[in-house]
Amino acid sequence: MTDSASTYGAPDQRAFAELAETHRGRPVAEILPLLRRAADKALLGLTDADLREQAQAISTGEPYVLRATVA
Repeated sequence: MTDSASTYGAPDQRAFAELAETHRGRPVAEILPLLRRAADKALLGLTDADLREQAQAISTGEPYVLRATVA
């Protein structure tokens, strides 16, 4: 599913990208609950470790790819 008006295809992808942009440099403890809420809303089933890793990347400004660990 793609949206020609946007770089990101799904609203959930846009939400995560916006969160990364607006919270760069913020503490992991502040980012983590926001990521959890977005992941739960999108029914992504991300693990705590996945979310913590991504929150750390956002906090430090390092590039990351939203991914989920498959059990």
